[in-house]
Amino acid sequence: MRTGVRSWRWRRNPLRRRSDVVEAWTLLVVAVLLFLVTPLVGVAAGLRAHEQARTLAAAQRAERHQVRAKVVGDRPEQLSSVEGDRAHPYRAEVRWTEPGQRARTAWARVPAGTRTGDVVSVWFDARGRSVAPPPDAAAVLQHAVTVGLCAAGGTAAVVCLGHAVERRIALRHRLAEWEREWARTGPRWTQPLT
Repeated sequence: MRTGVRSWRWRRNPLRRRSDVVEAWTLLVVAVLLFLVTPLVGVAAGLRAHEQARTLAAAQRAERHQVRAKVVGDRPEQLSSVEGDRAHPYRAEVRWTEPGQRARTAWARVPAGTRTGDVVSVWFDARGRSVAPPPDAAAVLQHAVTVGLCAAGGTAAVVCLGHAVERRIALRHRLAEWEREWARTGPRWTQPLT
């Protein structure tokens, strides 16, 4: 009985209307889009984002270099939320010596809790500016998963919104169809008996 009720829109039936057939086909298309296309869009977007993030991380690793430096000077000062990152929210004056060169001093991003005299790892770009470390494999993967999930969620939202619009249009057509049918049969039912 349950199968018969669910599939009535697909079988020939005098009560079946054109809008019922359109709605049944639309539901099938929406199911295919949600369960096949949406995950594929998410995977494709995630793979593309992963490749781009890996390329960017490799480029950053090539242009940035890490040094072990000793914190000199006063207490580290906190960066604003725009400048800093979570792992290195403070700036301090650091000193290090690269092989074959004299000692250098610069302001660099340092981890929270760093004190004068501590040795920390800091990153510099080719111009000698303090920069955040390049993203590691976990950050690249996290970025790719986030992009993939957002793409899949956005696709699912568009499909569901399209389905809601279609249902509203189908309901309007169905009510117009019923109104036309009632206009033809209504007078026969409402005439007084003689």
